[in-house]
Amino acid sequence: MEDKLVTLAIRTYQRANMIKAVLEENGIETAIHNLNLEHPEMAVGVRVRIKESDLPRALKIVEEMESAWEQEQPKSANQQVLIPIDLSDQIEKITDFGFHFADILAAEVVFMYVYFSPAFTISSNNEVSTYSISDGELLRRIISSANADVDNLSNLIHARIDRGELPNIPFTFELKEGVPEDQILDYCKKHNPALVVMGTQGKKLTNELIGSVCAEVMDSCASPIFAVPAQMTIQSPDDIHRVAFLTNFDQKDLIAIDRVISLLTSDKLEMFFIHASNKNEAWNEVMLEGIKAYFASHYPNLISNYALLGSSDTLKLLDKYLLNQKIDVLAFNSRRRNFFMRLFNPSLAYKMVLHSDTPMLVTHV
Repeated sequence: MEDKLVTLAIRTYQRANMIKAVLEENGIETAIHNLNLEHPEMAVGVRVRIKESDLPRALKIVEEMESAWEQEQPKSANQQVLIPIDLSDQIEKITDFGFHFADILAAEVVFMYVYFSPAFTISSNNEVSTYSISDGELLRRIISSANADVDNLSNLIHARIDRGELPNIPFTFELKEGVPEDQILDYCKKHNPALVVMGTQGKKLTNELIGSVCAEVMDSCASPIFAVPAQMTIQSPDDIHRVAFLTNFDQKDLIAIDRVISLLTSDKLEMFFIHASNKNEAWNEVMLEGIKAYFASHYPNLISNYALLGSSDTLKLLDKYLLNQKIDVLAFNSRRRNFFMRLFNPSLAYKMVLHSDTPMLVTHV
């Protein structure tokens, strides 16, 4: 009986070729199917196929390979601030904040521009399936246009650096094809940037696409995220003076607050510690006073305040508090969440990104 082919894995073209090379070094005959023959570097969903009898040994080899990839150190020895962009009108403001924080962190700036390619069509030829692009010229135009946009933005940034509007910091561009949140998260996983600076739409604009991308990244990324709403009131990083930190009295909050203060270097920084709870317990006030005392001793020049909010309608109460206290940035520590947690129980970060015009600094300690 003939040993049939089975699909071992579905990966990008580059990753599939790496798997194929290692398997064949180990004597396992391997084939790559579903390949876009016209533009192999653009192929997605490439199938790595092997003989069924080789499956147990191949699975072990691939598992070891991908485990090693997961543990790879970031390629860059320098710290990075990642700025995902969509070339909207908001890009100047995002760039201002990204370069400002990169200057504080002694980091380089990496812009990421993610574009969509035309739909793939599938054809079958006996045992081998191939992807073809309905209009190869359209793809070339999209890539050419994306490169031209990147060149224009690069020239604008160099001009702003020359005029002294931005600190003289090295910057590069990453041009990616695919889904924005997937590409951003994949980059963060590989390079571990010190900070991600992203734009959101906020509550005054109806299109939630940009906001939802930022929210997805916030919920899944290990790096801290600074979210820049399109309609926020502050115009530059120098305007950040009043910062609210939402705390659950977790020990990790102390580390997160330290990180927030280290990024926000204003001489007139004022912190507002907030806790949301339905129960009006004296213990909550004791804990907030304890946090206030801790930071008063460690940061004697820091002005600090505290507040207890009910949690029956946290979003409305929080929005009202931020408005009344003229808060410039809302900060909090958030656990990374898996897909099902995000689907059935959206996080506060997710909700605030879509419904608030206050910039947010979200850490993942």
